[in-house]
Amino acid sequence: MNVNQSIPPVPPFGQPQPVYPGYHQSSYSGQSGSTAPAIPYGAYNGPVPGYQQTLPQGISRAPPSSGAPPASTAQAACGQVAYGQFGQGDVQNGPSSTVQMQRLPGSQPFGSPLAPVGSQPAVLQPYGPPPTSAQVTAQLAGMQISGAVAPAPPSSGLGYGPPTSLASASGSFPNSGLYGSYPQGQASPVSQAQGHPRIQTPQRSAPSQASSFTPPASGGPRLPSMTGPLLPGQGFGGPSVSQPNHVSSPPPQALPPGTQITGPLGPPPPMHSPQQPGYQPQQNGSFGSTRGPQPNYGSPYPAAPTFGSQPGPPQPLPPKRLDPDAIPSPIQVIEDDRNNRGTEPFVTGVRGQVPPLVTTNFLVKDQGNASPRYIRCTSYNIPCTSDMAKQAQVPLAAVIKPLARLPPDEASPYVVDHGESGPLRCNRCKAYMCPFMQFIEGGRRFQCCFCSCINDVPPQYFQHLDHTGKRVDAYDRPELSLGSYEFLATVDYCKNNKFPSPPAFIFMIDVSYNAIRTGLVRLLCEELKSLLDFLPREGGAEESAIRVGFVTYNKVLHFYNVKSSLAQPQMMVVSDVADMFVPLLDGFLVNVNESRAVITSLLDQIPEMFADTRETETVFVPVIQAGMEALKAAECAGKLFLFHTSLPIAEAPGKLKNRDDRKLINTDKEKTLFQPQTGAYQTLAKECVAQGCCIDLFLFPNQYVDVATLSVVPQLTGGSVYKYACFQVENDQERFLSDLRRDVQKVVGFDAVMRVRTSTGIRAVDFFGAFYMSNTTDVELAGLDGDKTVTVEFKHDDRLNEESGALLQCALLYTSCAGQRRLRIHNLALNCCTQLADLYRNCETDTLINYMAKFAYRGVLNSPVKAVRDTLITQCAQILACYRKNCASPSSAGQLILPECMKLLPVYLNCVLKSDVLQPGAEVTTDDRAYVRQLVTSMDVAETNVFFYPRLLPLTKSPIESTTEPPAVRASEERLSNGDMYLLENGLNLFLWVGASVQQGVVQSLFSVSSFSQITSGLSVLPVLDNPLSKKVRGLIDSLRAQRSRYMKLIVVKQEDKLEMLFKHFLVEDKSLSGGASYVDFLCHMHKEIRQLLS
Repeated sequence: MNVNQSIPPVPPFGQPQPVYPGYHQSSYSGQSGSTAPAIPYGAYNGPVPGYQQTLPQGISRAPPSSGAPPASTAQAACGQVAYGQFGQGDVQNGPSSTVQMQRLPGSQPFGSPLAPVGSQPAVLQPYGPPPTSAQVTAQLAGMQISGAVAPAPPSSGLGYGPPTSLASASGSFPNSGLYGSYPQGQASPVSQAQGHPRIQTPQRSAPSQASSFTPPASGGPRLPSMTGPLLPGQGFGGPSVSQPNHVSSPPPQALPPGTQITGPLGPPPPMHSPQQPGYQPQQNGSFGSTRGPQPNYGSPYPAAPTFGSQPGPPQPLPPKRLDPDAIPSPIQVIEDDRNNRGTEPFVTGVRGQVPPLVTTNFLVKDQGNASPRYIRCTSYNIPCTSDMAKQAQVPLAAVIKPLARLPPDEASPYVVDHGESGPLRCNRCKAYMCPFMQFIEGGRRFQCCFCSCINDVPPQYFQHLDHTGKRVDAYDRPELSLGSYEFLATVDYCKNNKFPSPPAFIFMIDVSYNAIRTGLVRLLCEELKSLLDFLPREGGAEESAIRVGFVTYNKVLHFYNVKSSLAQPQMMVVSDVADMFVPLLDGFLVNVNESRAVITSLLDQIPEMFADTRETETVFVPVIQAGMEALKAAECAGKLFLFHTSLPIAEAPGKLKNRDDRKLINTDKEKTLFQPQTGAYQTLAKECVAQGCCIDLFLFPNQYVDVATLSVVPQLTGGSVYKYACFQVENDQERFLSDLRRDVQKVVGFDAVMRVRTSTGIRAVDFFGAFYMSNTTDVELAGLDGDKTVTVEFKHDDRLNEESGALLQCALLYTSCAGQRRLRIHNLALNCCTQLADLYRNCETDTLINYMAKFAYRGVLNSPVKAVRDTLITQCAQILACYRKNCASPSSAGQLILPECMKLLPVYLNCVLKSDVLQPGAEVTTDDRAYVRQLVTSMDVAETNVFFYPRLLPLTKSPIESTTEPPAVRASEERLSNGDMYLLENGLNLFLWVGASVQQGVVQSLFSVSSFSQITSGLSVLPVLDNPLSKKVRGLIDSLRAQRSRYMKLIVVKQEDKLEMLFKHFLVEDKSLSGGASYVDFLCHMHKEIRQLLS
């Protein structure tokens, strides 16, 4: 079968499918369609072939009206009406477009005059002619955007121009809401702070794409050329045709040949005068002080002396810096991708397609390749040779989420039962039957697509081939037509050659003084009474097959017999913690419904039994040993839910000491803070994995508990860690109970083994995530849920072939919640390339950042943090320098050129470098760093996206009756208006920032107090008030929480309040207190690094 061939839609298979309970969402991603007109940009990274998009008639944007003042000085007049989405004191979010929206038809020679808007449908084609590059000129003395663009590269197919129409991004999950586009016919106001002269051209908008055009190589009519600083609302970047490597922004309308737009082109004044409160002049971040002019950098404007010229009299130059609106904006990129790719389904039939961004809400149709919800790759077109891969330095990795939950309108993988013979596999490499296997000899044999071995088809599986060589039953069999499916496993796939028993859950509760005093034990016991009715169940089962058991502990362990025949629970104490054993078998693990009365009685008694305890010391390792032994005795897999409060200092195996030492930060010994104190925890984890015993740890510390050591067992068994520092029932109850409910109810695969097979030429060499590996190929997971990912890196071991591409197959063998042994298979076909430009055109930055963060976070275990940071910066510089050298058209060294698909790499990488693990502020504890480090290790791409670049949503801009999420703004203090309120979220934290000049009516509507000064700072719950604003904001908070895997506790932050420092830590485009560079400064630094590599 030809991998490239598109597969027709798949008819439904006539099998009943399992339905996983508890995931009914009103809409995956919580978004409704945009009300703004669909702007016909090309698809980000290339259109989906086969879809035609006609242009809405006459969509255009007016020239900008006069700009709004900068956010810091803007004050809202009382009762002022909001203008569209730009309300009082607002600042535009990214450059606005002032050109009529139109796309060049793919066949038209570049630079020929365009047809009138809307006169013909624009057909998206996979490849048009190469566009010209858009370049950022970074001037280290006084940053400003370049006025000239390099000539278009020859159409040889090699030189694909670089950059980028200035775009945007925000961290957010598939569930994020719409970031509004500007209303029809209205451009965003341009900040007056830019100070550029307004230039008006009669009956025509200025081109928005490039500051200068040069004649195309093909010699069509000249496009208008312009020089000097950017006009208001003008982005940088050359016009681009619908082509995967370049942003699909509309090309400018052609002016008559030779037309020039001129105007007074003086230097722009400074962005902010030194007297303005709130902004320090931006230096080059952590990379040294402001530098003078550098060689090869153009001077800020003609009057200034250039480097190397005779020194003249000193000229007073106003301080300049790169305009933040003129550099790639994450918010804009996300919005463009939503507009371009959120409307059509993503059909997986074509090899090597780059999926929509994780922030876009889209529907997936499986036609032979696994959905991007299961697998995302750093690049969908991989180099044919290892030399080419080394040259580009782009890591080849896949982020795999084998049990990912799907939205309601996508079907769960079909379950295929081949009876006693089991799934059909290749005899040599053991790959499972999939759509890429080639049937030959009339269907009697098949050739493996992974190792090329010829295999016989068993008689019961035989089927004739049609005239194309395809089996006639291909579309009736999921394994021959879909990218993802499940096989029922035979007894050969089970431990000891016998089918498994259903798994068990054991709740292990710390009853030391701390746990009782905070009210934790009483709260937990009360919740468990009702929560046990919601254990995960399979398909249409009436009750869960999972059995439960209970243990309490402090320095000793208490086991409970809750057999259904007992009138009261019985307690058995084991005080010999050095040699752990389980004192009872019968009556420890029970069916909830059968033993309900006894369990309820036990949960009522536990808080009373220990109410007067004075025992402060706890053990830890013996508790896990006890749970594991209980599962071993019951011959089943399962999960331990451990609720723990303090450093385990009691005499027992795994005893720890307080080793917290901030003096080690920034020394060679800093890595010891991330390593476990003793080897006992790894040994224990290994035993747990062998038994299929997964641990979920809930920590409630008041001081240091050594998360780095305690999290080793959850980490290696595929479990989760939840941390609630200084737990107080009244403040933290909602967050803890919400996390617990979700954790207990989620569908889990137990006793799992995962293997990733690849076609000849590449192989999996490295793995990141929460799992254990006893050999180099098998990822062992005592438990795996729908939130966990395994990240796999590939390397070449031979040459790849452009024709056949490269294949991945991820096979996960696991026990379902009902005790059924299954195999889940995901297949993905990738393209291979001999041109670097094809690699750079098909990369996915979000996945790249996910991989790089995990690589760095593992690196801190063995290397100094500074060395890890330097490695990341160097790799990023090498990736971008290789593109500049091999793919971009020749241009001055003073220009920073970024590949279209990677234009957000610098801003996102800077966020990783500034994160608490790699650059902690003074207030970040050692435990916090260890906690975040293990959390990020198994995050998916959507989670790392919003974690590193948080979403900032203005609350009073969008109309009160609007039900969609307000458009996000960039995560920078400059975007905050003191007359507005903002929600900021990163998947773990949720802030509501209130500006000091917010209207009194808004304060009253939301907080039920009469003035700003009366709002309680640090408030974590908004009052429930019966007015539209209160309902809207509370509804938005609920919808944000529903999108995330962990409950985000709200913190209300007032402007100029002490809590504001914590909030500003998440404004990642600004310079951080811990020394992290601002986005602008980091971009300058990256440019310098790239130039050094090129020279």
